[in-house]
Amino acid sequence: MNTLVALAIAPFGIGDELADEVAKVVKVIRDSGLKNRTYSMFTEIEGEWDDVMKVVKEATFVLAEKGIRTEVILKADVRPGFENTMTEKLDRLEKSIEKNEGRNEL
Repeated sequence: MNTLVALAIAPFGIGDELADEVAKVVKVIRDSGLKNRTYSMFTEIEGEWDDVMKVVKEATFVLAEKGIRTEVILKADVRPGFENTMTEKLDRLEKSIEKNEGRNEL
């Protein structure tokens, strides 16, 4: 079943700058072949539930297996019958904003 997750995986206790460790996490996600986008605080991944959760585990363990305490924040949207939700959700939002522009109600 198609699943969209917003995911943040971060190491703890290794200093103030985390870019190198986060880059290792993002590389695992990008190399997975699943649709994904990275923003300043979260990465979105879309695909079948089992495939997405496999990548979440692999991305988490890239740090944890090095003995790094790792925090995972995950929000999942499982929506039967929908695909390409990573882009289509935003498209529907933008259309709604355009339709309601100038109004006080949404």
